[in-house]
Amino acid sequence: MKTSRVSFAAALAAGTVLVLSGTAFAHVSVQPGDAAKGGYATINFKVPNERDNASTTQLEVNFPVDQPLTSVMPQDIPGWTVTVEKSKLDKPLTVHGKQVNEAVTKVTWSGGKIEPGKFQQFPVSVGKLPDNADQMVFKAIQTYDNNEVVRWIEETKAGAAEPQNPAPVLKLTAAPAADDHHDDKNAPAAKDDKGHDEAAEGTSDTTARALGVAGIVVGLGGVAFGVASRRRAS
Repeated sequence: MKTSRVSFAAALAAGTVLVLSGTAFAHVSVQPGDAAKGGYATINFKVPNERDNASTTQLEVNFPVDQPLTSVMPQDIPGWTVTVEKSKLDKPLTVHGKQVNEAVTKVTWSGGKIEPGKFQQFPVSVGKLPDNADQMVFKAIQTYDNNEVVRWIEETKAGAAEPQNPAPVLKLTAAPAADDHHDDKNAPAAKDDKGHDEAAEGTSDTTARALGVAGIVVGLGGVAFGVASRRRAS
């Protein structure tokens, strides 16, 4: 009887750890977690439902005003309505030779439903990403149909543990260097539309022609020898 109680207590403790650890890692995030500086990218705001008795019905994502993006284009998601809000910039930006006076500061998805045990991704095409920063922080607000609101707005500080409700972060990495130099010696052999190796076939054709010419020369030599033999015999 004592052994059974100990086993039950251990199982209960293990289950509690799993539940708590699952909740700790199930937060709103950016996927993928990084993008190249100074470029354009498609990112997804991944939203899991953390509740067993309520559904997520709205997501609000706030874009950093000190890192304005002139291009923010959400992808349509069936069942969801998206609203894009813009604000005037204190300092206009110049993009592709044109002056931009406003930028997107908030995107809200509503009207849909993320049921318990499920998640939803909200894709957005963004740019031009900053080239003078290492990350962008998007503060998000998740609303459930029981009127509960979870604010994912806490910024993670260097060297500190992750906060309880961390804000989604997009890491900005150095743009890849363009490699314009190619080693022709290592380039794969060209192939025709049937997948045959053109270089190999060219070599085979040349060899065949050489053998054919040699055969003709040998044949003509044999004919000449035969004619000369008959003349001597007569």
